[in-house]
Amino acid sequence: MRTPSSLLSAFRPKVQERLYDFYEEVRTADDLFWDSRTDAWIATGHAVVSSAASHPGLSSVRYPDIEAVSEELRPLARVLSRQMLYNDAPEHPRLRALISKAFAPRAVAALRARIFEAVDRIITAAAPDGRMDIVADLAKPLPLTIICDLLDVPEEDRPAVAAWSEPVAEAIGNSRLDADRNREASQSMADMLAYLRELLTRQDTPPAPHTLRAMVTDRAESADQDLDELLANCALLLIAGHETTTHFIGNATLALLRNPDAADQLRRRPELLPAAVEELLRYDAPVQLMLRRARHDLDLAGRSVAEGQTVLLVCGAANRDPAVFPDPHVLDFERPVSGGRHMSFGHGPHFCLGAALARLEGVIVLEALLTRLPALRLDDTEPPKWQRSLNFRGLTRLDVTFTPPSAAPADPDPASAPRSLPTDASAPDLAPTTPAGVCPVRPGTGGTTGA
Repeated sequence: MRTPSSLLSAFRPKVQERLYDFYEEVRTADDLFWDSRTDAWIATGHAVVSSAASHPGLSSVRYPDIEAVSEELRPLARVLSRQMLYNDAPEHPRLRALISKAFAPRAVAALRARIFEAVDRIITAAAPDGRMDIVADLAKPLPLTIICDLLDVPEEDRPAVAAWSEPVAEAIGNSRLDADRNREASQSMADMLAYLRELLTRQDTPPAPHTLRAMVTDRAESADQDLDELLANCALLLIAGHETTTHFIGNATLALLRNPDAADQLRRRPELLPAAVEELLRYDAPVQLMLRRARHDLDLAGRSVAEGQTVLLVCGAANRDPAVFPDPHVLDFERPVSGGRHMSFGHGPHFCLGAALARLEGVIVLEALLTRLPALRLDDTEPPKWQRSLNFRGLTRLDVTFTPPSAAPADPDPASAPRSLPTDASAPDLAPTTPAGVCPVRPGTGGTTGA
């Protein structure tokens, strides 16, 4: 068996363009191997990734020794260590329970009208121009709007929230930042926590009913509740709750534009949209990695993993494993789920808390793009651009063109009008879910898939 390439090769721009070919080469060489450049075990096969994600001998704690983290990143690491994502039982289920009610099916369903309204406003504003940057105009503002609605963040404060989120998400998704950018990420997290503290303890305006702010405010007033702990987990929702959905919208749009037959199938059969969201998540996941660390010496897929060693679970590679997904490089919206499920929302106890919300946003966005923007196509003058990250898989820009409404031919046949969406925006047999995220490449840097 030949030695696989280091996972760090995925940082190269040329590899980003052919990322799944690279994963196939690595997985074919070995589905679990030691990568000396990342100082970690790299798992790429679906069987080992899904097994390791919930292995009792592997821990989700990222920072067993905060003092070992660089001085610039240490303040951020202290906050992240209080988030559900970076904890094991019994702390993990306790932290998750603090905010899980906000993502219950009924609560998510209540956001449907708000998501429709936000998507309609964005599409209506862009339509007369006949062109838009999917990332800047749609994929970024929509999830931020919804997660801020959920937290009851006032409109005037949302630009600041977005500005604080970006450096933190960059640090979480990239372990190779310089000291200045790590320092900026730590400061941005401090600013966000200060804002959330003021928001949750504000007396002049009561929280809107049924929002996460209302739920958290009740808990914050409890004498035995650690407010800093609540703030840390609300910050996780703000950052991961919109960052990963942003990437999914961009990735899914690009996949459909590069596979026009699949896009046409959805236009003809909108009832396939929930299944299409699952397939698009498998096809190009917004979160590529999960990190685990060995609690003790253990055997994993026949390899001896030593106590303290890091195991990087490459979800993107597992999602293209032909042993589970036949013809994995093909978009198939009628793919049977009997073989296995994609790993884009994680697996096991840390399965994504916000997955139902992300799925609902995906269904509504894709329906709008496919039915309201005639002749939607890539703008060849500005090729898609990927951000450099091992953990997040997302576009920094995706320019498209389409026929403006005034130039679109009238359709006299009412039967050809877009049909209503399915009422259930989730796939069959879904588990409850967390804002997906990432993991660091080396011990001591941050990350998120699931919570």
